[in-house]
Amino acid sequence: MTNPHELAPLVGKLEGKRIICLGDAMLDKYVYGTVDRISPEAPIPVIAVQRQTAMPGGVGNVARNVAALGGNAILIGVAGHDDAGKELKRLIASEHRMIADLVYAKDRPTTVKTRFMAGGHHLLRADEGEGADEISKEIEDQILRIFDAELEEADAVILSDYAKGALTNRVVTEAIKRTKAAGKPVVVDPKSRDYARYSGATFLTPNAKEVGIATGIRCVDDDAAAKAGGIARDAAGSDAMLVTRSEQGMTLVDAAGAHHFGAQAQEVFDVSGAGDTVIATLTLALTAGASNAQAVALANAAAGLVVAKVGTAVIHPNELANALHTEELTTADAKIKNLAQLLEAVERWRTQGLKIGFTNGCFDLIHPGHVSLISQSAAQCDRLIMGLNTDASIKRLKGESRPVQNEMARAIVMASIGDINAVTLFDEDTPLELIKLIKPDVLIKGADYTIETTVGSDVVIANGGRVFLADLQDGHSTTNTIERMGK
Repeated sequence: MTNPHELAPLVGKLEGKRIICLGDAMLDKYVYGTVDRISPEAPIPVIAVQRQTAMPGGVGNVARNVAALGGNAILIGVAGHDDAGKELKRLIASEHRMIADLVYAKDRPTTVKTRFMAGGHHLLRADEGEGADEISKEIEDQILRIFDAELEEADAVILSDYAKGALTNRVVTEAIKRTKAAGKPVVVDPKSRDYARYSGATFLTPNAKEVGIATGIRCVDDDAAAKAGGIARDAAGSDAMLVTRSEQGMTLVDAAGAHHFGAQAQEVFDVSGAGDTVIATLTLALTAGASNAQAVALANAAAGLVVAKVGTAVIHPNELANALHTEELTTADAKIKNLAQLLEAVERWRTQGLKIGFTNGCFDLIHPGHVSLISQSAAQCDRLIMGLNTDASIKRLKGESRPVQNEMARAIVMASIGDINAVTLFDEDTPLELIKLIKPDVLIKGADYTIETTVGSDVVIANGGRVFLADLQDGHSTTNTIERMGK
């Protein structure tokens, strides 16, 4: 039932599903920099700040994941009348497929989590707005009025409980009761150890630590996780319980018994927000007609992808579909990236302190000169990106008879070369716009160019990078090869 080939069609069915995301709204901030010294004032690292980012957190990140997978997210939460609340509103408005129904409380600050990162490691997290009391009855009434107005058109409801006061006992009880009465699934990410508080929910998705605290059972292995999940399911009176267990995978407990899913992450970079990805994927899958086991399998695949990304990231449908075909995908296939995937990879590599190189060309028929260029390019950097002209771009540059091989065939050949870490296509005559987005540390071209005539050299140098001109091997030319073939 959880064969990847059988699950793949579900990904397309996630499109357009309308999900209410109700819970604790927050603002997530990331401060990235480098650490080269210890403070003379105290034995602590000094971070040289390079850039800062912000995004909706808490239930906002759940909504971001729903939207990224093709669903329509209705975000209901509470924010403060402060600068962070204004920024949160602006960020949500900029997100595609997200609608904000925020209630603004005069006496409550917006919760803000700021993470400081250097060299791929978390140094510190600073939290603001902690310790706020539960919301007032007046705000409860506002939330439930908004909820009722959105429920009729919704396909499912997610309750994202971060214990910041928005999900009071009354709000939780009423939301579950009204959703169940409407015949729709309600999935809860619980924070309280009293699972009876979520009575009647369709699914609960606690992590191993949370279910361990609630049941007194440490989830050290599959059997313990199944036992803890069963006790928690009975306490909540829920249809199913999903215990997320980090590197040990996931355990589903429902009427059919316990089912264990191994972790699928190939590389764990950042687990921030992984639970949000799980609950978003799980809920969308249920609305698409998936069984409990199928929905968990999709969520497990999504979790394996998101922990390899930087910060509270999201997963897109094409990424999830590719993950379901992992057994069929070769390493070369995984290297071929669209622009969004490429920029995510660049951000991850840069945060890890890796030097990024970029070169480009048509590479219609590979010859020894190309192989030498690629080898020299790889020696100049830690990660090499290959930009390939699309078929349309080559036709404009070289005429209607070219290329000999189509763009996907050329991309597959390039991606099969070990020295190349990523391959992407560009449709313009030059890769200038791509270079502006990537901002490589090293730009590589053949020695038949000069630094001044290399497209993008000014951009790279202005950003502190450099241009490398690779030696050419005489006697090799794709055009001459084609002409000889035609004789």
